[in-house]
Amino acid sequence: MNRRAIAERLIHLRGEKSQEEVAKAVGISTSALSMYENGDRIPRDEIKIKLAKYYGQTVEQIFFAGI
Repeated sequence: MNRRAIAERLIHLRGEKSQEEVAKAVGISTSALSMYENGDRIPRDEIKIKLAKYYGQTVEQIFFAGI
């Protein structure tokens, strides 16, 4: 997995929403979302699914596109 590409996709998908808003909706901490968006960590599978549903994307589109 390309952490930088995933981080950039997550930032792009979040758009104008705050990290707090997205983190609360998905059920994760703001610091966890920040780490995903900085490329410091890759979310666990269940969090990948929650993020994909929240953004109306597939897990593959967010986390595996272009690999």
